[in-house]
Amino acid sequence: MNILFIGDIVGKIGRQTVKKIVPKLRKELKIDLVIANAENSAHGSGVTENVLDELMKAKVDFFTSGDHVFKNKKGLSAFKKYPLIRPANYPPGVPGDGYKIIKVNNKKILIINLIGRVFMHLDYDCPFRKLDEILANINLHEKNIFAIIIDIHAEATSEKVCLGHYANGRVNAVLGTHTHVMTADSKITDKNTAYISDVGMCGAYNSSLGIDHKNVIKTFLEQIKHHHEIPETGKTILNGVLIKINDKTGKTQKITPIIKFTEIK
Repeated sequence: MNILFIGDIVGKIGRQTVKKIVPKLRKELKIDLVIANAENSAHGSGVTENVLDELMKAKVDFFTSGDHVFKNKKGLSAFKKYPLIRPANYPPGVPGDGYKIIKVNNKKILIINLIGRVFMHLDYDCPFRKLDEILANINLHEKNIFAIIIDIHAEATSEKVCLGHYANGRVNAVLGTHTHVMTADSKITDKNTAYISDVGMCGAYNSSLGIDHKNVIKTFLEQIKHHHEIPETGKTILNGVLIKINDKTGKTQKITPIIKFTEIK
């Protein structure tokens, strides 16, 4: 089974990039499942139903998110209608689910979303203990889970690395998101778990993490907050990783970074 996981999609230009690249990638790489982090997909902050519709037409099957997913209140209804999850270690009672089981080629795939705590603005529950809780619940109530994929949305590399070690051998992939820069540490561990500290992003290439760099530079120079603007045209990048899982054993065989460029006019 081939699973493509796409890093944070930033704004309209990121969505247009997905639309241009992903359908071709699905055919070229014989991809069975496309997962994308969509928390920045609506104007750079949050999601909406229209945005998710657009991305699903672009051949994305499932969506994870992070700390920005609740910033656009129009997107709250999407949790009930779309294959979208939010970090599982938000407090109880928050809209949406933190993990879901989907079927791909008649095989059950468990997708888990977690959020880190180090250098983050809010006080989330422990992602390590939440992972234990989810896996214990799955082991108790579900059978024949073929693969488990984790999106760990976190700022600190050390926290992501340690979660990778903590989950090693218990899941198929631990994939970091949030910092929008692809890291050079993709690997398959000794216990067949794929890992990367950050998958990267999908959006404007000549930017600051998908944001027009001009106002960001002004903020650094003046220490006065300037409005973030997302470019609408220009060179773009799509970052992702291709996870290959053995159909017979369910073990992860390979993780391959995907870096594609295009132009949005």
